[in-house]
Amino acid sequence: PIKTFAVWDYLVFAGMLSISAAIGVYYAFCRGGQQTQKDFLMGGQKMTALPVALSLTSSFMSAIAILGIPSEIYRFGARFSMYGFSYIIMVVITSEVFLPVFYKLGITSTYEYLELRFNKRIRLCGTALFILQTISWGCLYSCFLSAATGLNLWGTIITTGVICTFYSSMGGFKAVVWIHVFQVGIKVAGFFSVIIQGTVVQGGINNILNDSYHGGRLNFWDFNPNPLQRYTFWTIVIGGSITWLTIFAINPTQVQRYNACKSRFHAKMSLYINLIGCWGILACTTLCGLVLYSRYHDCDPWTSKKVSAPDQLLPYLALDILQDFPGLPGLFLACVYSATLSTVSASVNALAAVTISDLIKPHFPSLSEKTLSQLCMLYGALCIGMAALASLMGALLQVVLSIFGIIGGPLLGLFSLGILVPFANSMGAFVGLTTGFAISLWVGIGAQLYPPLPERNLPLSLITDGCNITSFHHQTNWNTTTGTPFSPNAFQVHSAERTPLMDNWYSLSFLYFSTVGMLVTLLVGVIVSLLTGGRKQSIDDRFLLTKEDFLSNFDFLKKVYCCEDQMR
Repeated sequence: PIKTFAVWDYLVFAGMLSISAAIGVYYAFCRGGQQTQKDFLMGGQKMTALPVALSLTSSFMSAIAILGIPSEIYRFGARFSMYGFSYIIMVVITSEVFLPVFYKLGITSTYEYLELRFNKRIRLCGTALFILQTISWGCLYSCFLSAATGLNLWGTIITTGVICTFYSSMGGFKAVVWIHVFQVGIKVAGFFSVIIQGTVVQGGINNILNDSYHGGRLNFWDFNPNPLQRYTFWTIVIGGSITWLTIFAINPTQVQRYNACKSRFHAKMSLYINLIGCWGILACTTLCGLVLYSRYHDCDPWTSKKVSAPDQLLPYLALDILQDFPGLPGLFLACVYSATLSTVSASVNALAAVTISDLIKPHFPSLSEKTLSQLCMLYGALCIGMAALASLMGALLQVVLSIFGIIGGPLLGLFSLGILVPFANSMGAFVGLTTGFAISLWVGIGAQLYPPLPERNLPLSLITDGCNITSFHHQTNWNTTTGTPFSPNAFQVHSAERTPLMDNWYSLSFLYFSTVGMLVTLLVGVIVSLLTGGRKQSIDDRFLLTKEDFLSNFDFLKKVYCCEDQMR
């Protein structure tokens, strides 16, 4: 039988929370507090590449990534690891296309750019979508964590909200960044504890790879071009790249971090160092997924009802293999929980930055540090309240998650229109955004109501032949009493006869939802701009990606040649 958490585990977990809070106190009082609005929201733009890169990585390493990717590999195989190529594309495009424009403008919120490039109406549309999206993400992480780990739902909501609000409002941006650096170490330690002990228990890495090979989990390459398949090389590399661009290229939560660097060189370096971190996370989650399959290849805990959802598989494995080592299950719990803290705290800080820059500062230019802290506290309380409400909404949560995932594609198309298309005007931007959002929302809701057939998802077989009969009949469902598991098919229409629309448009791989929204926004925006006199307008080059932005990457060569000439 699987044991539950012991005293030592809770002590390790409490230690992680205490250190996170202490860092916030340190930056609030011992470092003289946040002197200006720029200090509070952007760290005074004095940050260097390494801590910002670790903060980006920590925000990326969410609880859903830590628990969700291993379960996806367990069910669908290691083809998910092809995301490594997506990360390269994402980092290169972000650092060479979007970062140069945002950094030279010195903006706090990416949505400031929309008003500078188009008009205030477009800026407010983007700001409203971001605030709604981010508050929902923040509160849903708490509910997800409770559902996946079995922690008390209300305890999880309140603790997450209070801790994140405390150090975000007290310490500001610098506290959030350095807490992320600390939490990266916790997450890596949690991963390594599962990977190392899982390898020992299974008799070595060769046994794990052997079990995974015979179970069909080492299916790295699938070049099927069909966009209806859930995971192929092309859906992951193309759709995955655009999906991650919506997060790293335009989302204020991430842009705020690399814009806080003291130079554009440090900002770019933070993204490229973050790429190494993303690869490391992907390698760890892939190994965890393979260890998970090797351990339960003949007795699947999900189909044998030992856990109620796939996202509970990795916590179940951690308790299974680490239960004889006091404190290690608590370390894994701290790993997962710190991932939630990283995401929620980054969201609270970015929400304050966006609200001040886009909604308050135009009317009240002078804001005190006390007002900034109160705004962070307000958003923290709002996240707690939304999470409490979300916990009562049940199955609707999956619909909300799908809708907010669909928002990113049209927004990416909107920013791309402004940066890459000189003749794009406000009318083209508005019509393009609304059309792209409507189309992506259509396919997203359709996929929720009429999900694709199993042959589109291609789940691999899960076996229960090796389950112990006594354990099968007497072990209670783990983590089903304290959590609130989401029901992804609650809105599925079961009685409807399948139509070509359902089997084609609604069966599109979910990784392409962002791609559809982005392309529709770009295409419609370009056409409407041309039809409404976009070529007649004059645009400041600061709002566009220019040749000089690219050539500035080679400025260091000029210094080298100058030094050589002086030596001669």
